[in-house]
Amino acid sequence: MTVRLEASEASPGRDLPQVLRHLAVAGGRLVPAPRRGEIIAERVEEWLRELWSEVTADVLPGGGPGVALTAVGGLARRDAGPASDLDLVLLHDGRVLDEERLATFAERLWYPVWDAGLALDHAVRTPAQCREVVETDVAATVGLLDLRLLAGDEQLVAATRDRLLSRWRFGVRHWLQQLEADLQERERRSGDAAHLLEPDLKESRGGLRDALVLKALTATWLADRPHAPVDEAYDRLVDVRDALQLVTGRRGARLTQGDQHAVGALLGLGNADETLRAVSDASRRITHALDATLRRARQAVTPPQRRSPRGPKVRLLGYGVAEHAGEVVLGRGVRPETDPVLPLRVAAAAARRGLRPAEATLTTLAERCPPMPAPWPTAAREALLDLLATGPALISVWEALDQAGFPARWLPEWTAVRCRPQRNPVHRHTVDRHLIETAVYARSHLRDVERPDLLLLAAWLHDIGKLPRSADHSIAGAPIAATICHRIGLPARDVAVVAMLVREHLTLAELATRRDANDPRTLDALLAAVDRRPDVLDLLRALTEADACAAGSLAWTSWRSRLIDELTRLARTSLADDRTPPPEPDPPAAPLASAVPGPRVHVETDEPVHAVTVVAADRPGLFADVAGLLAAHGLTVLAARVTTRDGVAADTWRTESNDGRPPDATLLAEELRRLAAGDRSPLRRLRRRDSTRHPTAGPPARVFLVPGASDTATVLEVRASDRPALLHDLGAALHALDVRVRSAHVETHAGQAVDTVYVTDETDRPLHPAKAAATIAALLEACA
Repeated sequence: MTVRLEASEASPGRDLPQVLRHLAVAGGRLVPAPRRGEIIAERVEEWLRELWSEVTADVLPGGGPGVALTAVGGLARRDAGPASDLDLVLLHDGRVLDEERLATFAERLWYPVWDAGLALDHAVRTPAQCREVVETDVAATVGLLDLRLLAGDEQLVAATRDRLLSRWRFGVRHWLQQLEADLQERERRSGDAAHLLEPDLKESRGGLRDALVLKALTATWLADRPHAPVDEAYDRLVDVRDALQLVTGRRGARLTQGDQHAVGALLGLGNADETLRAVSDASRRITHALDATLRRARQAVTPPQRRSPRGPKVRLLGYGVAEHAGEVVLGRGVRPETDPVLPLRVAAAAARRGLRPAEATLTTLAERCPPMPAPWPTAAREALLDLLATGPALISVWEALDQAGFPARWLPEWTAVRCRPQRNPVHRHTVDRHLIETAVYARSHLRDVERPDLLLLAAWLHDIGKLPRSADHSIAGAPIAATICHRIGLPARDVAVVAMLVREHLTLAELATRRDANDPRTLDALLAAVDRRPDVLDLLRALTEADACAAGSLAWTSWRSRLIDELTRLARTSLADDRTPPPEPDPPAAPLASAVPGPRVHVETDEPVHAVTVVAADRPGLFADVAGLLAAHGLTVLAARVTTRDGVAADTWRTESNDGRPPDATLLAEELRRLAAGDRSPLRRLRRRDSTRHPTAGPPARVFLVPGASDTATVLEVRASDRPALLHDLGAALHALDVRVRSAHVETHAGQAVDTVYVTDETDRPLHPAKAAATIAALLEACA
């Protein structure tokens, strides 16, 4: 793009708009910010000072103190574009000029600006009137804080600016809440620039106005902000805004689809998608920085009586992870340079409690943690699944990880979909954000499927194939998802399921809405897509709804839901969906077989996982006591195999400890003996630990009978959110009803307990139907 210069240097005012456009472009490309803003500001200020000299020579011979021409907004910040408004304030002390001469003076300044064809936002104020703005209008104050002298009384401007800043800082508790309310209202009106197909570069969330709010926040001295990343993001948005105004010849800031290609060409970007990606990346940086700075500002104005006199407490959340001052930080003695899993553990701990990882913590982890090995350690995969299962809190934590660069370090494939726009009116987010949103919506279905971990992974990866020149993103995404799942250490049989779900994630919706459900070929196509597996059908049904809900309200309607449910029902009927629970586990080949009565405890450690094997004479309540004792010692049960044969219980519990240290086998055995003797004191710590858990809303627990699963026991399946005392409470509920646990298959997938228990009555027979119903009710109550 070339702009011809036809302006006459003899008439700089009249031709100034054309001169500014010429100065903004060099060699067919936009001169990058901040240099462009400085060039434009120098030319505009030079002209305004000449104008000031002419006016003051007529109205105020000799200039005189007590009056000054000042700039606010873009001109004051020296980032105004060639078509930006000039925001000017005629500042006076109220004594030098009477009302009539003041009006004449102002008109002599403003009319030449209008005559030059420049947009002007003007005001005439005293310092006292400027302070009134701070008291009454938060949005206007954000711009007024940039007040800068152009010509006139320097001392008047300096004193006014100092008083404005002082008043701004003094009234911070008064206006901080209003500032946040204004931000929320503006987001409601203008949306989120990072995910809109036609963002408003100024008003949308993460836009230029948010960057100015961030600057105003730092002026309070309550909190600092990231400087280089935010400054770069701000300059990028200013570049896009100015390119847009040069392309369209208008002063608006909405980047419409029709203008995106031309704007990208002027900026040297490849195409319209690259233009939107640049806007998305910049606005996400600004949003992330603003949220973090607001959070620190809120903490700084917390009334002193709410603070501990000893300062914020440090609370251990897990192995190497702690909470301090409302943020998640590293625990004492942690060595990030030896632990590639630590960033995921920090992120999962933060999301579980609705907190954010501290910026300094993420910076330290990014600088010092080693690359994740391939395949990932089991602990890394479990921490990832734990994070993906946290629901809405996942969004802000993932954004923090994204700004620190972790997703691209873990998954090179993520870079291709990061900030990638979706030119589809149904979708409301970029591809990467849509994947995270789908994982959030999948959380409500975790108890509807046998493998919640596979549902979360499929939700997280289902659109990973949305790449340039990809004809069918489902087909393209399946091998990419398989590669990622292999890298994170998923077993091959599970990789195949995730790849299948990614490849077929649109199949159920397309068949249900575009084909006749009563046609046998429609049903055959669906059954082939899920490999005739009832468990995969349930996963596909859950993924279909989560994907649609994450896309937006247009993608999931009651009509669409009814069609999908009907086709799913027909498929389940065809498959005769009979649940087959896991087989009763064989007793572990423990190194304790020598002597029962016991109890005997053996611990094997493969950091950070500890396998605790317990062999003891069976007794009522033993399952509850072992589970409760492990939790009381700060151990999280990841999986367990519990069996009772010939009066001997042999249990293996796969656990993880908060501090990484293995449990003391001798102490566990001693405390089990005390519990058997009636001393319940070893379990006191259990209640204290369970009471400190952070409650998270989620789907209700489910307990159901698995009919026909065993001829000699009643088989019950429990699905609930995991917590420290859950297994103990389930065991205690069974013990209270005199129900015996013959064996148990305990698994925790993505923070969800999926437990199958074989139970009998006191005569070692299956439960009577009435007692089975009472047992289910008791287990549901224990899950609450």
